[in-house]
Amino acid sequence: MAHEGTSQFAPSWFSTLEAGASSHGQVHRVRAYVRLWRAFMRARVFIALVLLALQVFVLLTQSGGPRWLVLVNALHLSAALAVLFWTRPIEPGKPFGMQWLMSIGVDLVAFAVLQYFQQSGINYTPLFALPVLLASILGSMTLALATAAGVTLYLLGDAALNAPLLSAVSTASLLQAGLTGTGFFLIAFLANQLAQRLAREEVLAQSSQAAARTQAQVNELIIESLSEGVLVVDRHGVVRNANPAAQNMLMGDSYPHAAKLLLSARPGWNGIAYLVDRTFMVGQGLESEVRIDPDEFTTHRFFARTRLTSSPSGRPSELCVLFLEDLREVEARVRTEKLASMGRMSAAVAHEIRNPLSAITQANALLDEEVSEPGQKRLTRMIEQNAQRLSRIVDDILNVARVQPSQDDGVPALPVDQTLRQIAHEWLKQNKAQGVLGVHPHAPGAHIGFDPEHLRRLLINLLDNALRHASGQPSSIRVISQPHGNDRVRLSVWSDGAPLEASVLRHLFEPFFSSESRSSGLGLYICRELSERYGAQIAYQRSRLDQREGNEFYVLAPVIDGSSKTPAQQSLSYPPGDSVAAYTRPGLSQADPPSLSTL
Repeated sequence: MAHEGTSQFAPSWFSTLEAGASSHGQVHRVRAYVRLWRAFMRARVFIALVLLALQVFVLLTQSGGPRWLVLVNALHLSAALAVLFWTRPIEPGKPFGMQWLMSIGVDLVAFAVLQYFQQSGINYTPLFALPVLLASILGSMTLALATAAGVTLYLLGDAALNAPLLSAVSTASLLQAGLTGTGFFLIAFLANQLAQRLAREEVLAQSSQAAARTQAQVNELIIESLSEGVLVVDRHGVVRNANPAAQNMLMGDSYPHAAKLLLSARPGWNGIAYLVDRTFMVGQGLESEVRIDPDEFTTHRFFARTRLTSSPSGRPSELCVLFLEDLREVEARVRTEKLASMGRMSAAVAHEIRNPLSAITQANALLDEEVSEPGQKRLTRMIEQNAQRLSRIVDDILNVARVQPSQDDGVPALPVDQTLRQIAHEWLKQNKAQGVLGVHPHAPGAHIGFDPEHLRRLLINLLDNALRHASGQPSSIRVISQPHGNDRVRLSVWSDGAPLEASVLRHLFEPFFSSESRSSGLGLYICRELSERYGAQIAYQRSRLDQREGNEFYVLAPVIDGSSKTPAQQSLSYPPGDSVAAYTRPGLSQADPPSLSTL
């Protein structure tokens, strides 16, 4: 055992005993037992030292008693030190063994010899309480009563031998010995019961403490993983704690983790400070919409709920828990639920529209055969075109509502670079963004399986989105195609816009979610649906192009065999009279894609 006064074998025993414990409470019970054992063994050493010193004093002053009692005390001290340093604790509940003989037995013999042969008037009877307590607290009830019985028998025998039999002195001595023995029996019984009760209470307390720590850790993990912001504010408006969501909502990466924040000290947090003060004043939880202005150009709206922590009766609560939820997320969930409801009824509505639409188409075909005037022919063609457009819309609604295969067998194999040039040319003429767009086709010979109209809609949506956020400088929007591995092509639309907010990134491809009030929020959602329909993936990243940072949306589409040309594919051709230089940055060849690095 270490220098603390324990056995050298105790660490290995304790580790073995701890490994064999069947529960967390049993481990703590073993630890408590070891601490008690060490305390008793040290007490034995201390008492042995005191007795040895006392006997040496008696010997030097020649106040009585044989000299060999010093040897008895020296042997007693040696036995106590041997048990403390070179033995190990016995497991709780184990039967009587050699260690008990070396501790309780040696103490009983040593105290009995001192009591019987003392001639200086010193009474050693109270010392018998030590082995009785040792047996009662560290041993079983049987061992405790047996030790008390041994002490009582010795006292009765000593009283009978030292006084004339049937005399008044003998009667008083026997009565005194009997009362003392009875006291030792009571001490043994009560100490054993108290030790068992304390052991049970300690195991229960340790188990409760472990359960409380586990529950606290679980609560902390739950609060940290919540998307809802949680703030703990005291009565003075000081933020005591905040989960990561709240820190991001309030200040983002600049939130000072080591310092406490005062709500009233920040002008942009006046709404939160007023709500907290109002909660303490009213004495109950409140709900309200609040605004946070991080700077003069940014405003965030939140739905806030406050709750007061429980406090002892008659005392006001000192802490207020504030829950913050981004109103855009709330509105996005509402829109998603509405979209789900619309999706469930879209199939039935689409079927109902198809029936009269078919009748209109057939009637228009019959009418077109009967009329011959140019004006009437134009009307029938308008009816046919709009009926076809309405039919495509119905098909799109049905395709979004039901599960789609990864790729249809009838989808044409589109040449990537040629299709990219044509779509970019059409978008340029519609938006009059000459000079803003740069087209970089670097996937010659690559074909992807995509419906021409769907690929056009996907790229047009991404280009429209880029135009809204780009700076408008030359080549501030780039369309790039390049191989991605051996089986995929990467189509990307890059713009030099500002970084997207974290709250927008979480709902980037959700339907009806938009950071602009005038946008429907369906553009990126449709892009994702169209990509997944043909086995492609769409994603966003912040990237650097020619030393300029920007936002990049890219589609990874699987490459297919383009050896067989379909009519739809043959109809796609590069606009006559235009050249590649009109869409590419000067000095950039098709073999060298622009430098694009992810931030």
